[in-house]
Amino acid sequence: MYSCSDLKKGLKIMIDGEPHVIVGFDFTKPGKGQALYKCKLRNMINGSLFVRTYRSGENFPPAPLEERDMQYLYQDDTGYVFMDTKTYDQISLSEDTLADDKYFLVDNMEVKILMFDELGIGITLPIFVNLRVTKSEPWVKGDTAAGNNKPATVETGFTLQVPSFVDEGVLIQIDTRTGDYVTRVKE
Repeated sequence: MYSCSDLKKGLKIMIDGEPHVIVGFDFTKPGKGQALYKCKLRNMINGSLFVRTYRSGENFPPAPLEERDMQYLYQDDTGYVFMDTKTYDQISLSEDTLADDKYFLVDNMEVKILMFDELGIGITLPIFVNLRVTKSEPWVKGDTAAGNNKPATVETGFTLQVPSFVDEGVLIQIDTRTGDYVTRVKE
């Protein structure tokens, strides 16, 4: 059990039978009375945000979450399908659950899926992923006024800013945490 003094940003707790993560935290100690802990919480299943204030002395059960090593297989009508690398069980995650992480998925990629009661509620991607540029405007010699960056679209449909020397067909490395270009990849 967590007490109010354990509350901090990023802590995962159970509220009303569902896992929640603290995304904002503020502590106040009025002149009289108990200390107040104002928490901005996000429901990890449906993504809803709300604010609650707790008084010192309250306790919270930790969220029973588990991370499993899984492999991305394919996308179909039900969503994005992943396979547990130990048990070979398959689960499907919706597009809403993945959000922008769907743009970095490559067939057979190893990922970590955050599970709550056999329900996939989140994904942890590798830090870097290599993707091929499918659409990019050609660079015009002498065009340096734009800061040497141009938009490019990769094979998964994600669009990002790349240096002017990156052309179509080039394999590039992307940071999945920020969605930024890192470097060209030698083949």
